[in-house]
Amino acid sequence: QVQFVESGGGLVQPGGSLRLSCTASGIIFSIYAMGWYRQAPGKQRDLVARITSSSSTNYADSVKGRFTISRANAKNTVYLQMNSLKPEDTAVYYCNFDTPIESRWGRGTQVIVSS
Repeated sequence: QVQFVESGGGLVQPGGSLRLSCTASGIIFSIYAMGWYRQAPGKQRDLVARITSSSSTNYADSVKGRFTISRANAKNTVYLQMNSLKPEDTAVYYCNFDTPIESRWGRGTQVIVSS
């Protein structure tokens, strides 16, 4: 059964950095494009970054130049390095396939950017 487990969130000051991790199980991870998504309070869940099986990447305009998505296939893990964090990055962050499967959302990891 496919499962995604996110970790690495926390409270950080504006301008700070965090590295999120998402470990997948139940799939041949290396063949799938993956995405990081976020959902702020009262808002819809949006795609933040995606990475293909060959490690090509795409980013939402709001995070370009600040966030970096990467993957370690040997560890079934996708990462999101977040730098120069802003209060508007506050959200619960999730991973899923780049075309997400609704039934496979994990619990996410909370990121709060505040002074």
